[in-house]
Amino acid sequence: MSEIDILVRSPKKEDGKKIYKLVDNSKVLDLNSEYLYLLQSTHFENTCSVALSGDEVIGFVSGYRLPQRPNTLFIWQVAVDEKFRGNNLAKILLMNIIKRKENLDLEFINTTVSPSNNSSIRVFEKLSKELKTQIVNKSFFEKEDFNNSHEEEVLYEIGPFKLKEK
Repeated sequence: MSEIDILVRSPKKEDGKKIYKLVDNSKVLDLNSEYLYLLQSTHFENTCSVALSGDEVIGFVSGYRLPQRPNTLFIWQVAVDEKFRGNNLAKILLMNIIKRKENLDLEFINTTVSPSNNSSIRVFEKLSKELKTQIVNKSFFEKEDFNNSHEEEVLYEIGPFKLKEK
């Protein structure tokens, strides 16, 4: 993957429809409403990141600050177009969020991952290594917490870390 061909930035309203399509095409992520992706691209643009190749959205990370712990970023979804997987794009999208000036006060990242999602687990292990901090996991949502046949979701906590403004 050539960095020249890929633009990584905060999402904009006009990215909402393309983000929805990317998540839908992933066939593995829970698809939320188009309205939610529009909200993430507007209300939560400081804690989300999008990757574009030309005008095509090829990657998306959604997150938000935990209301009770504003120094903690919760990563909700990570989506990378199948053609662009294996190039550390997910980690690049995550680092794009936490290196932004408005996010330099972050000290922790939390996320949940299904135990069978080895690629996502590896992404967060690589992120932890890059941030030179620990990653711990613990039980969070059990299968019984869901109405459908959703796999359990394990909570991964990365931190503490401190990035400095460059």
